[in-house]
Amino acid sequence: MSLRALWIISHEKDGNASIRFSRRFSTVEHRAKCLAGSSYVAVPEESVVLQLLLTELGLSDPERSFVALRDDCLHRQRSPALELHVDGPGKGILWPMLAISQGPLILACLCLVDAPLEPRPPLANLLSVSQGLSLLAGLQTFLFGSGSKPDSEGIASRLAMLPSILVQVCPLGTPLDVPVLGASNTPTVPVPAGNQKQPAWKTGVHRGRAVVNVALKETVRSMQYGQRSRQDLWDVYGTVTCKCEVEGVLPNVTVTLTLPPNGSPLQDILVHPCVTSLDSNILTACSVDNCDGSAFSGPYKFPFSPPLEPFRLCSYTSQVPVPPILGSYQLREEENQLCVSVNLKLHESVKNSFEYCEAHLPFFNRDLMGAVDVKVSSGQVDASKEKNLLVWTLGQRFPKSREVTMEGRITFSGPTPGPTDPICTQLTAYVKLYFKVPDITLSGCCVDQHSVQVYSAAKPRIVTSRDLQSKEYFIWNSTGCAPVSSVQMML
Repeated sequence: MSLRALWIISHEKDGNASIRFSRRFSTVEHRAKCLAGSSYVAVPEESVVLQLLLTELGLSDPERSFVALRDDCLHRQRSPALELHVDGPGKGILWPMLAISQGPLILACLCLVDAPLEPRPPLANLLSVSQGLSLLAGLQTFLFGSGSKPDSEGIASRLAMLPSILVQVCPLGTPLDVPVLGASNTPTVPVPAGNQKQPAWKTGVHRGRAVVNVALKETVRSMQYGQRSRQDLWDVYGTVTCKCEVEGVLPNVTVTLTLPPNGSPLQDILVHPCVTSLDSNILTACSVDNCDGSAFSGPYKFPFSPPLEPFRLCSYTSQVPVPPILGSYQLREEENQLCVSVNLKLHESVKNSFEYCEAHLPFFNRDLMGAVDVKVSSGQVDASKEKNLLVWTLGQRFPKSREVTMEGRITFSGPTPGPTDPICTQLTAYVKLYFKVPDITLSGCCVDQHSVQVYSAAKPRIVTSRDLQSKEYFIWNSTGCAPVSSVQMML
C-alpha cells in the first residue's frame, strides 16, 4: 500500500526527454527488499529509468517500431501496470510501474507489492495500484489545474512546491486516503464549526446548488480477421467518472451499477480510495480466471465520501459475447490496381444511433493514389490521395438492414511513393473503425438516477450519462496475413 518511487518526466514533441522531479522512499524500498528476498530488483539510476519507461511507452527510438520485450506476442501486458526490464547487475523486472501523461509531462510511480510476485497477483488485489493511480491523478490535477493548461513557468512553479506537498499527501511513501491535490473550481469556505473534522486531503467544502454527475463510458477494442484459422478478439473496458458538488465536510454518496438479467458479470474492478466500504465479491472476479457462471453479477454498490474535483470512481472489464460491428475486408491485387470489398454489419443488440461513425482504409507502402472508383451502399467516401487514405463516413445511422458495403477499384499511379508503415505491407491491410454511440453500453451496465443516494442536507440534482466508443477497432484483410494485435496480447 505504498510507493517505492515517483517521477515526473518532461517529453517534448522533438523527442527530448528529461526527469523534472523524482522522489525515492527509502523506507518503502527497504520493505520491498525484505519482501522480495533473493528476487529483489533495485530501482536503477534516473537515466536508466527514463530510457526504460520511454521505451515501454513507445516514445523512444522512433526508427525502431518493434521492440521484442514490449511488442512480442508472448508479452501479455495488462494495463495500467507496465513492466520495466532492467539489465546489468540488478537484472530483473520492475512491476507494477504506473504512468499517465498529459501535454508535455509523464507522471509515473513504482508501487510496492505486499505479496509474492510469482504467481503474479491480480491488479484488483493490489491496493497500492489503486492508490498510485489516484495519487498520479491528483498530481496531474495539481500541475495542470481543472480544464486548463499552464505554461512552462506555471508548471515549473508548481513542481517547486511538490516536495512540501508530498510530505502532506504521501508521507514516507504511503498516500493518504484521497490524495487530491488540485485547486477546486467550486467555491470553498473555511472549515465550518461542528463535530466533523476536516480531512487533511480536503481543502474546503462546497457551497451552493447540490449536483451529482455520474458518467459511465465503455471502450471496445476489436481485432477481426475473417479467417477460420484465426479467432476474432475483442474486449470491453468501462470507467465511471463522478463530479459531486455536495455540501458538508464528509458527505456520503452511494452509486449503484446494475446489469440486465442476462448481462455478463463485471470483472477486474478497481475503485478509488475514497470508497468507504465494498462487498468482497465485487473485487474477486478477474478476467484471467476461468468463469464458472457463479461470479457476482450485481448490483454493484459503491459508497464513498467524494473529493471536490472530478474523479474516477471505478473501472472494470466485461466479457461480452459479440463486438458491436462485425466486418469483413478483402483485397485482390491486379497489376497496379486493388479491388476493394468491405462489409460492415451492426449487431442487433446495439442502438442504431451514432454520434459519429467512420471507417478509415489506409494503403501504405505504395505509390500515391491515382484513380479511385468505389461505391458504397450508405454514407460517403472521401479520398485523401496525399495520405493514401479512404475515409468512409457512415453518419449517424446504419440503414434499416443494419448492413453497409463498399466495392471498387483503386489505382496507384502517383509520381512519388506514398506514406510507409511497417505493418500495412502489400496485402496486409486493415479497416479501422471510429465510432461513438450515446446512451448505451455494450455490457448493458447502467447507473439509474434513482439508485444514486446522497446523504446531505440539500437534495441534489442527479445527472447520469453513458456511452460506448471504439479504440483500436481493426478489421484485417482476410486475404492477407494480419500481425498479432495488442488486444490478443491483452487476452
